[in-house]
Amino acid sequence: MLTGDYFKIEPNICVLKNKLYAGSDTLTTEENIVPDQNNRLINEKSPYLLQHARNPVDWYPWGEEAFKKAKEEDRPIFLSIGYSTCHWCHVMEKESFENESVARLLNDSFVCIKVDREERPDIDNIYMSVCQALTGRGGWPLTILMTPEKKPFYAATYIPRESRQGMPGMLEMVPIIADLWRNKRGELTNSANGITAAVSSYEEKELGTDIDSNMLHLAYQQLEGSFDHEYAGFGRAPKFPTPHHLTFLLRYWRRTGNANALEMVERTLASMRMGGVYDQIGFGFHRYSTDRHWLLPHFEKMLYDQSLMIIALAETFQATGNPAYRDTAKEILTYLKRDMLSPDGGFYSAEDADSEGEEGKFYTWMADEIDDLLGEEDATIFNEVFNIETEGNFVEEHSNVLRGMNIPHMTRSMDEITAEKPEHMEDIIITIERARRKLFNEREKRIHPSKDDKILSDWNGLAIVALCKAAQAFNDHGYAEMATNAADFFMKEMTGTDGKMKHRYRDGEAAIDAFLEDYAFFTWGLIELYQTNFRTEYLEQALKLNNYLLTHFIDNEKGGFFHTSDEAEELIFRSKEVYDGAIPSGNSVCIMNLLKLAKITGDPELEDIALKTMKSFADKVSSAPIGYTQFMSAVDIALKPSVEMVIVGDQDGTDTRDMIEFINERFIPEKVLLLKKMNEMEKISEIAAFTKDMEMKDGKTTIHICQDHTCKLPSNDKEEIKEQIEALSHI
Repeated sequence: MLTGDYFKIEPNICVLKNKLYAGSDTLTTEENIVPDQNNRLINEKSPYLLQHARNPVDWYPWGEEAFKKAKEEDRPIFLSIGYSTCHWCHVMEKESFENESVARLLNDSFVCIKVDREERPDIDNIYMSVCQALTGRGGWPLTILMTPEKKPFYAATYIPRESRQGMPGMLEMVPIIADLWRNKRGELTNSANGITAAVSSYEEKELGTDIDSNMLHLAYQQLEGSFDHEYAGFGRAPKFPTPHHLTFLLRYWRRTGNANALEMVERTLASMRMGGVYDQIGFGFHRYSTDRHWLLPHFEKMLYDQSLMIIALAETFQATGNPAYRDTAKEILTYLKRDMLSPDGGFYSAEDADSEGEEGKFYTWMADEIDDLLGEEDATIFNEVFNIETEGNFVEEHSNVLRGMNIPHMTRSMDEITAEKPEHMEDIIITIERARRKLFNEREKRIHPSKDDKILSDWNGLAIVALCKAAQAFNDHGYAEMATNAADFFMKEMTGTDGKMKHRYRDGEAAIDAFLEDYAFFTWGLIELYQTNFRTEYLEQALKLNNYLLTHFIDNEKGGFFHTSDEAEELIFRSKEVYDGAIPSGNSVCIMNLLKLAKITGDPELEDIALKTMKSFADKVSSAPIGYTQFMSAVDIALKPSVEMVIVGDQDGTDTRDMIEFINERFIPEKVLLLKKMNEMEKISEIAAFTKDMEMKDGKTTIHICQDHTCKLPSNDKEEIKEQIEALSHI
C-alpha cells in the first residue's frame, strides 16, 4: 500500500525515491544485438514504437492481445513509456532493450508493452501520476511494472542495465521481481490495489473555494521568489522555457502596473535567446537547459515549445514594441516553415537531440571548423560574439569533460556588442549574418537528427494559436495563411461532422480518439484564427468542438474536464489534470476558451461552466499557483471586466484593415474581436446575437466597444476610436 515516501513489496525490498534495494548477483552481459527479425511493433505508425521494432525484447503495443497473453500465461506487465526524441529513452534502449541478456530476462518474466506518450497521453498521464506519487519525481523513459489488470506495483524512470550509485539495474531487478511474482504474489497484488486506490482517490476532490485576485498575487510572488536574478528564468537547474509563466506575468503587469513582472519577462526572453538553448545557426528552441546559464541544452526540439515561445514573444512585442521579440518569433517561424511543415499543412512533432548516436553532434562545432569555413577575419568576429573556444565550451553533462566542441551562444546582446564599436555596427551585423548562413549551409550537409513526423492535433492547435498571434502582432498575412491551411487540414482529415476528433495523423492515417488537450488547444486555435481572418466557419467549428467537449468530457458532478472521453478505453481510473507543466493543461485552456466563447456568443452558461471548473481546482491550485500559470491567466480573464469589440464594415476596406491593425498592435488579452462583414451581416449575428443591431454609422466602417456589459457609443472617427482603445490598453 502507499505509505508516505515508499511502499513495501517484501520485507527486505522496498521502493524508496526511485531505488530498489536488494542483494543479487550481477549476471554476465552479452553484446547488444539487433535481431534479424522484427517484433510486433513493426506494424505500428508511431516513430517511437518503430525505433524499438528490431529490439530482441518481445514488445507488444498497448492493446488487448498483450493483456490477454499476460492473463493466460499469468505474467506481470513491463510497461515502458517514452517518445522518439527522448535522449534517455535512447540510452535505455541501447543499454538494455538491445541487450540479449536483458531481453531474455524480460521475455521470460513479463509481457512487455511499449507506449508512445505522445500518441497515448491518457496512458502516460495515469502512470506518470503513479510514478510521481511513489517516487516523488517523474520523467521519461517511464517504467511501470503492473498486474495483467493494469494495476501498478512498481514505478521508475530511467533504469540502467547494471546497478550503479544506489540505482538498481535491469539485470538485478528483473529476477527479483519475477521471484516476487511467483512466491509473494499476494503482497504485490495488495500493493497494486493500494496504489491504484490511493492515486485514483487523489483525483476525486469536491468543489473547492471561489477564486479571487489573491491567487494572482500569490502566483506573482512565487514566481518572483524563484526568479534567477543573475541569469534570468525560474529556479536553478535544469531550466525549462515554460512560456506560460511569461504570458501570466504579462497579464499581471497589465493588471497591476508592476514593472518588475514585465522585467522578469524581458530578461528571461533575452537570456534564452542569447543562450545555447536557442539554435543560433538554424533557429528554434531546444527542449531545456541543463544549467543555470541557458548554455547546455538537451538538444531535442519540440513543436509545442516553439509554439508557446512564439505566443510569449508576440505578446511581449505587443506589450513593449521592442522589435527584438518580433525578430526572434519570426526566426522560430522560419524554422517551423523550413523544417517542420508537412505538405498537408500540419506540423511535425519534434526533432531528436541525437545524430549518429551522439547528443548534440549536429549542433556543435570545433573551433578550427569555423576558422576554415569563415576565414580569419569573419571567424574572429563570429568567435567573439558566440564565445567559441579552442578547447570547446560544450561540457558533457555527466562526464563534465570538454571534448573540443562548441555550442554557439552569446553572453552579451548585439546591441551591447555594437555599442562598443558604433562605427562598425553595420559591418558587424552583416558579418554575423553572412557567417551564420555559411555555417547553416555547411551544417545541412551533416547527418540530421531524426524527425518525429507524426502530426498531433493538440500540438498543432498550439501552432495555429502561435501563427495567429504572430499574424496579428506583426501584421503578416503569410502566417495567417499558414494557420488557415493547418486548420483546414485538421477539419478535413481529423474531425468528424459531429465534432469528434482524432489525435494523431501519420502516413495518411488519422487514428486514436482525441483527448482533452486536442479539443482544448485546437478550439483555442480556431478562436484565434477567427479573430485573424474573420471567417465564421472557424468560429462555428470552435463551438462544435466545445459542444462535443461539454457532452463527453465534463465532470458534471464535481466540475472540470476529464482527460479522456466517456467513450474512451477504460483505464484504472479517469484522471483530471490542471497542472501546467511543459505544456498548459487542457483544463486551464478550456476555462479560457469557455470565457472567450461566452463573450462572443453572449451565453452565460458557458461562463458558469468556466467558473465551476475553476472552483473545482481552486483548493489544489491555491497553495502553489506557480505550477498553474496558464490557469492563472484564465483567472485573470475571469476577474477582469469583459471587453468586446465589434467592427462593422467591409473586410477588405482600408478603414477596416487600419482599425484591425491598430487593435492588434496593442496588448489587450481580455478582448474578443468580431467583424460584422457587409456581405454576411446575419451570419455573425446568429452566433453573437448581441451584435444584431450593430450597424455602420454614416455608411463608414464603425467600431462598437463594450466593456463590463456596457457599450460605448459606436464611432467611425479615427481619433475617437484611438482614444477608446488606448483607454482599454492603458494600465
